[in-house]
Amino acid sequence: MIIFQWLNRQLLKMEWLHNLVTLLVKNVFGLDVESRVGGSIHFFIYDVIKIFILLSVLIFVISYIQSFFPPERTRKILGRFNGISANILSALLGTVTPFCSCSSIPLFIGFTSAGLPIGVTFSFLISSPLVDLASVILLASIFNWKIAIAYVAVGIVLAVIGGTIISKLKLEEYVEPFVFGNKVLEVEQEELTTHDRINFAKDQVLDIIKKVWLYVLIGVGIGAAIHNWIPEDVISAILGKDKWYSVLLATFVGVPMYADIFGTLPIAEALVLKGVGLGTALSFMMGVTALSLPSIIMLNKVVKKKLLAIFVGIVTLGIIIIGYTFNAFGYLLM
Repeated sequence: MIIFQWLNRQLLKMEWLHNLVTLLVKNVFGLDVESRVGGSIHFFIYDVIKIFILLSVLIFVISYIQSFFPPERTRKILGRFNGISANILSALLGTVTPFCSCSSIPLFIGFTSAGLPIGVTFSFLISSPLVDLASVILLASIFNWKIAIAYVAVGIVLAVIGGTIISKLKLEEYVEPFVFGNKVLEVEQEELTTHDRINFAKDQVLDIIKKVWLYVLIGVGIGAAIHNWIPEDVISAILGKDKWYSVLLATFVGVPMYADIFGTLPIAEALVLKGVGLGTALSFMMGVTALSLPSIIMLNKVVKKKLLAIFVGIVTLGIIIIGYTFNAFGYLLM
């Protein structure tokens, strides 16, 4: 237990890095880390380096594992299951694919074209940007393992319930005809060597880092500003735990934005440190990642407005319920 706690502090929370950055701020910048400027610089440098280290390692490992499950093989696996078991498997497979909400949509089109039920593909579409293994580790590094595991659990439940409801409503007619008209070629997957898989994992690290680096910097910058410059009473007046509307506000503010989960984590961290409810912070994070405006615009090209409205409504309602639940019982996880 003691060894696990030490590894958790040093490998995930990176206390060694925290201490090094403290020395850097004090000795190089000549600033007190307790001051606003010094604290902001420390928060920014520490979080940016920590996130990029964890991201690089985790994406490499996840991508290496993912090389065994290309889209065609994933489709074949999903095709063997029916009913809620297919939704559960689809949601679980979504967690091992490090895609943002926009890049998940081409896979949604491919799965639907291949004949998978739309409810199953929607379960994948919800879980893929919302929950992935890298975000679990990052959540554990920022908060703790209880919160990380609980977040994954509710994300998967939301994906399964959302996909199941869409399946029960029989909404296939609201998918644009061209999606079903696409022909999917059965291409035999070439067996990759270990060297090929390592190169694939390296490419994935570079590709994802290129996509998210700006959002990480912006997110950490906003987090540093919230943590060190915005008074706690101002944040509490808007998003305090006692405000019944805080979850609603956080969710609807997050939806129009576009960022990766890795860019929203530092903001959620700063909000919680300022006294905002855990559920409120997570609702904002989930709104940004699962229902970003660009992804909704893209999805509007492949499904009709009724199905789009049902999808957005189900996910939004789910996020709100999750937010209020975490606000009510989140103290048990802290």
